[in-house]
Amino acid sequence: MWSFAFMQRAIVATTVLSASVAPVGTFLVLRRLSLAGEAMAHAITPGVVIGFVVAGLSVFSLLIGGVIAGGVAAVLTALLARKTILRSDASLASIYLIALAAGIFILSAAGSAVPLKSFLFGSILGIDDASMILIGAVATVTLVAFAFLLRPLIISTCDPVFFEAQTKRPLLVEQAFMLLLVLNLIAAFKTLGTLMAVGLMILPATTARYWSSTITGQLGLTFVFALSSCWVGLTLSYFFPETPSGPAIVLTAGGFFLVSVLLGPHGFGVRLRKTTPQSTSSIVQTPTEKSPQ
Repeated sequence: MWSFAFMQRAIVATTVLSASVAPVGTFLVLRRLSLAGEAMAHAITPGVVIGFVVAGLSVFSLLIGGVIAGGVAAVLTALLARKTILRSDASLASIYLIALAAGIFILSAAGSAVPLKSFLFGSILGIDDASMILIGAVATVTLVAFAFLLRPLIISTCDPVFFEAQTKRPLLVEQAFMLLLVLNLIAAFKTLGTLMAVGLMILPATTARYWSSTITGQLGLTFVFALSSCWVGLTLSYFFPETPSGPAIVLTAGGFFLVSVLLGPHGFGVRLRKTTPQSTSSIVQTPTEKSPQ
C-alpha cells in the first residue's frame, strides 16, 4: 500500500496531525475539558457551513469560518460562566447545541450537495495539497505556541488559584488554548470529519493517562498512541475498502484505550496484579522442654 500516492499523503498528514493534537488532547484531559472539546467540535459547525456555502470546500473559507465560530463560542462561554449563574459546562453545552442546530439549518436551507458521509467522517484518503498545507501550518503554530504556553498551562492545571493570583490576565492563557483547540479541530475536520475530529485528541490522551503519571510522559505517550492509531486505522481501511478511514482510526484508538484500561498500571491492571496482603501470623510459642532448675 506504500506505493500509492493517496496512502503516502494520508500517512504524512496523520503523522503531522498526531504531533499537533497530542499536546492539545493531553491538556484537555488534564484540565477535565474532554467534553468541552467535543462540544467545541460541534460549535464550529455554523462557521464551517457558512464558509462552505459562500466559497465551497476551500480550505481558506473553512478555516476562517471555523475560527470565527469557535472564537465566538469560546468568548460567549467564558462570558456566561463569569457573569451569570451558569457554570462553564452548562454554558458551553447550550451554545454548542444552538450552533449545531444553526449549522444543520443553514446547510439544509442552502440546498447543499455536500456528501454527508464526507462531512461526518472526513476524507483522509482524498486529501489535497491545500489541506496538507493547512495541517502543516496548524501543527507549526500549535507546537510553537506550546513552547510559550506549556509552563502557564501546567501551573494553571495543577494550581489554578495560585495561577490566577500570580497572573494579571489568566483568561488570556485559556483563550489561547481554546484557539489552538479550534485550529486543530479545523485541521482534523478535513481528515476525520466533524464527528471523528475530537476522537484523535481525547482517546490517545486518556489512554496515555493509564500508563504515565507525569505530564511529560503523557505528552509523549499521547503522540505515540495517536500515531499508532492513525497508521493501524489506515492499514485496516486499505485492506477492508468498505471501512471508512476516519472511524477505523478512532476505533483503533478505542482499542488501545480498552487494553490500557485493563492492563495499564493506573487502570484495572494494578488491581488485578495486587495480591491480598498476607496477614502476619501470630507467633505461637510451642511448649518446649523445661530447662533444668
